[in-house]
Amino acid sequence: MVFVIKEKRWVEFKGEEDPTSIPVEWICWLNGQRKIAPTPEEIMELEARRERVRLNVALLKKEEEERKAREGSKKAVNSGKVGGPDLKSFIRQFPSASEGDRVEQTSDGRIKETQEEKGKPLPESSEPTGSGASYKPGTWQPPT
Repeated sequence: MVFVIKEKRWVEFKGEEDPTSIPVEWICWLNGQRKIAPTPEEIMELEARRERVRLNVALLKKEEEERKAREGSKKAVNSGKVGGPDLKSFIRQFPSASEGDRVEQTSDGRIKETQEEKGKPLPESSEPTGSGASYKPGTWQPPT
């Protein structure tokens, strides 16, 4: 039987070093995720790359703020125009109640149409009704 002993790695700080300042590459080596410790050249190269990324992020944030400022000034100029949908033209697209029909608003705010005359038959629905033996197919026709 062969036993594999995992090597132990640790850090000894000189002075008052902040343990959160350890580079990621060294943390990976300490945890055994890397077999070879990072070289000073590798650390310098990675730090330069991180600095370029920080500068690019700052530049993108600045461009985003400028873009938002430009859009904000455009909105202020256009604020004198129409502020919403034209509700009158929206309502006009629906047919008004015919002579025998009456529109009522229920207590919960919904609108329902009722027949003025009790004897007048309701128009036949174009939707299918019933289920099983009482199923009646609808009479839908494509719009012309």
